[in-house]
Amino acid sequence: MFNSNDGPEFARNQDRFGGTQNPYEPEIGTLPDGNQAGADDANINKTGTTIVGLTTDSGVVMASDMRASLGGRVVSNKDVQKVEEIQPNAALSMSGSVGGAQSFIRSLRAEANLYEARRGEYMSISALATMGSNLLRGGPFFRVVPILGGVDDEGGHVFSLDPSGSSLSDNYTAQGSGMPYALGVLEQEFSEDLTMDDAVGVAAQAIDSASERDTASGNGIHITKITEEAVEIVGHKDIDEVL
Repeated sequence: MFNSNDGPEFARNQDRFGGTQNPYEPEIGTLPDGNQAGADDANINKTGTTIVGLTTDSGVVMASDMRASLGGRVVSNKDVQKVEEIQPNAALSMSGSVGGAQSFIRSLRAEANLYEARRGEYMSISALATMGSNLLRGGPFFRVVPILGGVDDEGGHVFSLDPSGSSLSDNYTAQGSGMPYALGVLEQEFSEDLTMDDAVGVAAQAIDSASERDTASGNGIHITKITEEAVEIVGHKDIDEVL
């Protein structure tokens, strides 16, 4: 069969196509390089962070510190809110890259709003966790490690998500650079009969413990209480106010 690429007219112009490009095929551009590891790391705002989440019979309690740092060395901001409402019965607390976290929150909130507009109801928390994990696995969110907390007809839920797209449910969890210190407190203090007020105290202890040893965590605490009707986020510059 005759191949037009082998004809004399194409042969005369083959050099300007680089010798390999077929002019009858679509030209595909290069994909952006999402690898930002290395030299740029020192200039990326990171939350550093300790974030925790606990379930109770009445709802979910989440807590997060308020410090952001540059490259984990310099405190770049002392008043960062690392938790945001996604829908009126769910909130997301973030650790990792600040830019990636902000973009991820906007994307997940948009998906939740679309679901509510189409279905006339809130997305279930497990479905929201699945949506979040799918976005993390396929999206351009640089180094984001969130905790999703929410309350629906099945009760309170806490999910740990990670950049690979996993979604793990538990009664309590922690993320961020202060996670090892916070988990020790949660392991010791958590019980299934905690009230919301008790859970606030346990979450605050976990953040306080991490802030004592983790240089990327500190400068206050945000306490988030989630019920089936509302998300309440309150900041405290003095963590002793909630201990």
